[in-house]
Amino acid sequence: MLTEILENIFWLGHDGFMIKADGKIVTIDPYQVETVEPADILLITHAHYDHCSPKDIEKLQKDSTVIVTEPESAGQLSGDIRVMKPGEALAVAGTKIEAVAAYNTNKTFHPKEKNWLGFVVTLGGSRIYHAGDTDLIDEMEGLNVDIALLPVSGTYVMTAQEAVEAAKRIKPKIAIPMHYDSLVGSEADAHAFAKGLEGICEVRLINRC
Repeated sequence: MLTEILENIFWLGHDGFMIKADGKIVTIDPYQVETVEPADILLITHAHYDHCSPKDIEKLQKDSTVIVTEPESAGQLSGDIRVMKPGEALAVAGTKIEAVAAYNTNKTFHPKEKNWLGFVVTLGGSRIYHAGDTDLIDEMEGLNVDIALLPVSGTYVMTAQEAVEAAKRIKPKIAIPMHYDSLVGSEADAHAFAKGLEGICEVRLINRC
């Protein structure tokens, strides 16, 4: 089951992912996308332009698309929008979506008081955690997820080594690096992340689609 869902997780670059499962397409934080299939559910973590990109979101919207996000991003978008804050959960067309905290602890780009989001989505029988733009935070304890998508580039988010510590804390079956080789970070960050988890957790580096 985990192998099947992994084959249907597509990295769109930066923090963007498309996941196909359960007859749905769930897309997270699309930014500078080219040709991508329209989404049934769009998850937007926070209001920064490289995560809440109205022109990219519009490319992926259809009449029935549901957008799940936080209030600041919701104010920039139109359509069927569901607003969440950390600690809340909802179901969209049978897909369980949990909002979790995402914030900086040693920098000021993503203040905790903004209540910006990461998500845990249950798809294809697996729990998939998209961390959003975050540092290593206490709320990562006890997430109980199968797959963790973790930022690794530093500057605005965790460094590769901090992301290694996050994966050790979260204990997913598989970790996937993100937030690199775009505005900040490089493939070296992703490889450092993978090396740091050797013998601890399987790491998958997904080619940008």
